[in-house]
Amino acid sequence: MNKLIAGCIVAAGMMTAAHAAETMSAAPAESWTVTNYYKQSVYDPQQNKIGDIDDVLVDKSGKVNGLVIGVGGFLGAGEKDVIVPFTAVKTAKKDNKWWLTLNESKDGLKTAPGFKYDKASTTWVPEGK
Repeated sequence: MNKLIAGCIVAAGMMTAAHAAETMSAAPAESWTVTNYYKQSVYDPQQNKIGDIDDVLVDKSGKVNGLVIGVGGFLGAGEKDVIVPFTAVKTAKKDNKWWLTLNESKDGLKTAPGFKYDKASTTWVPEGK
């Protein structure tokens, strides 16, 4: 019985130590939240709205590598989703508000390859596939 109790105490201690290793005592320096991008508007250099970010793509290592931008359409109808590299979208602060900018026009993005979300594979695939 004593061995069982001792085993339970050791196991509980190991679980507590393992849990503590999974948390952080502070947010990483220079980190931003996904909400700074997700569902935010994107503008061209002339401050014309291009579209909205519909998804943030993350690779297996956790690095953000792409943004899905919905362009065109009206209230989501007729909208086309395109993917741009994460590094292509820049942040700018104007009038105490953060803006997301892309060095591209709405018409330029409308001619880019389109993507659709495939629920079965939980990934974005080229339109028409």
